[in-house]
Amino acid sequence: MKRLNIHGAGDVRLDPYERPAAGPGDVVIRMKSVGICGSDLSYIKVGGMPYEPGGQTALGHEGAGEVLEVGSQVSGISVGDAVIVNPMMTPSNIGSGGPEGAFTQELLVREARLGYSILPVPEGVDYEVAAMCEPLAVAMHGVNRAEVKPGDKVVVFGCGPIGLGMLLWLNDRGITDVVALDLSEERLERARAIGVQAALDPTKTDLRSELARLHGEVSSYGRVGVGTDAYIDAAGAPHILSQVIIMAKFHSRLVITAAYMKPLEFPAGRMLTSEMTITTAMGYPTEMPEVIAAMPRLKDRIAAMISHRLPFEDVLQGLEIAATPQSAKVMINFGDAHHE
Repeated sequence: MKRLNIHGAGDVRLDPYERPAAGPGDVVIRMKSVGICGSDLSYIKVGGMPYEPGGQTALGHEGAGEVLEVGSQVSGISVGDAVIVNPMMTPSNIGSGGPEGAFTQELLVREARLGYSILPVPEGVDYEVAAMCEPLAVAMHGVNRAEVKPGDKVVVFGCGPIGLGMLLWLNDRGITDVVALDLSEERLERARAIGVQAALDPTKTDLRSELARLHGEVSSYGRVGVGTDAYIDAAGAPHILSQVIIMAKFHSRLVITAAYMKPLEFPAGRMLTSEMTITTAMGYPTEMPEVIAAMPRLKDRIAAMISHRLPFEDVLQGLEIAATPQSAKVMINFGDAHHE
């Protein structure tokens, strides 16, 4: 067996691995599909988040597979079940600093509980679509935090896998006045395929003028803001916060889902006249079951978000592809990702 580990900054390897034995409260999953996440790339850049001094970081947290072993104290889960792992509900936070990561042939899920850390894959949904559950749940949580409804006007910064997921949920909820922003033409094309009002490169247009044209303008306290109701930052560029504050209308909202490693300066004084809200979205406290329930209906649209498929032995090449703007979701498959 092999497992993908970070050994230090920029040093990631596919190492020999011996899986620990499963205890009475654990299950073992034969992995079928695992997605590469932007946070995987961030962990590699900073050298991981070792859970012990000098330790390695095991990577992979977007996974689906088939149950191989079930501990004697585990109820409701059977060998052969097709399942999705919810890493946020695992005691070791799989793939984000604990001893387990999903980029391995057999994943130990400690203290497994049906409906919490282990969720059933709906009938007729392939493993690679099932493995999209985690990033789609992150995207849904970001949209939920924006508190948007049909008729609202929304801007999404960033059309990587999370941003594209946000566009999918906005579209699915009947929110049509959505402007998608990215620097990559390939990603903008993917946004257009999902269905948006406009998909723009903000470096090639006057964003405020375009939003005024598309979303109108609203005056408050003697200044004029664009008519956008909510902005979602899935890009992480340091100028976005100030840019939004300068053009925000009265009581508009900004949700930050991107990870910022450095403090930001922003014009707080300008916010006095807009009374805008700035908040954040992290993970998916409650969203996974709703994402799974939507999968049979949206499976073709979800599959279209996968730009590259590689076998597990080529995962290092997959990491390189995932770092390019030409990619959307890069999926690593272990044998056949199809399931009846």
